[in-house]
Amino acid sequence: MIISDQLLDDRAAILSAAGHHPFARHALAPGAPARGYRRGGAVLWVTPNGQGPDGCAVGPAEPALEVCAALAADGVLRAGQRLHLPRHDPGLLSGRLAVTGHADWDFHWTSTQPPAQPDEQRVVRLPDADHPALVALIDEAFPSTTTRPGGRWVMDWYGIRAGDRLVACGADCSKGDIGFLAGLTVAPDQRGRGLGAALTAGMTRALLARYDTVGLGVYPDNTVATRLYRRLGFTDTLPLSSLRLA
Repeated sequence: MIISDQLLDDRAAILSAAGHHPFARHALAPGAPARGYRRGGAVLWVTPNGQGPDGCAVGPAEPALEVCAALAADGVLRAGQRLHLPRHDPGLLSGRLAVTGHADWDFHWTSTQPPAQPDEQRVVRLPDADHPALVALIDEAFPSTTTRPGGRWVMDWYGIRAGDRLVACGADCSKGDIGFLAGLTVAPDQRGRGLGAALTAGMTRALLARYDTVGLGVYPDNTVATRLYRRLGFTDTLPLSSLRLA
């Protein structure tokens, strides 16, 4: 039986219970079916996709894990599902959930315009014709990223050129009702010139023209990126752990 103090039937109820947290606003697309659960100050929701529901949560980690364990026992969450949960030690999963992977990351967000950056005016939206150049840059500079042309959540690409060469790029992966930056990268031989700051500031400014809040994700050990994002106004942070059910 699912352990929950309250069932939440739709996006509006889930967002209200979550205090309209930017992460919940991003993860829950308007109009998408969702089911939420509230327990001990945590709010967790599942949304269907092609392979079954994925789960996300905000609030204290332990009650969120309790609800996840109950959902897994009831077959609502199944092997292969990916969950984004409040930051927790992997030891808390023992006896609750079997997982095949566990990674910590931080969700940062801002609602303020970034300070102007040198070369920010060089940031442009990229047409589909630039996809081969994007692939070449990503393969060279950020081969581990899953954010690529044609990706499921990619709405648009932005970049910086040096002559005819694409030297920096980033994806608009906005979802829900806030903007979201992903796949930000700069060619290795162009780093240290402020292009990462220019790209992030330019994209943030462009998305703030359409959304009241812009978010991005970063691994906590990437201290250089974290310092840059904080300098540009991304000072609010939600620590998360992502895992995949075994």
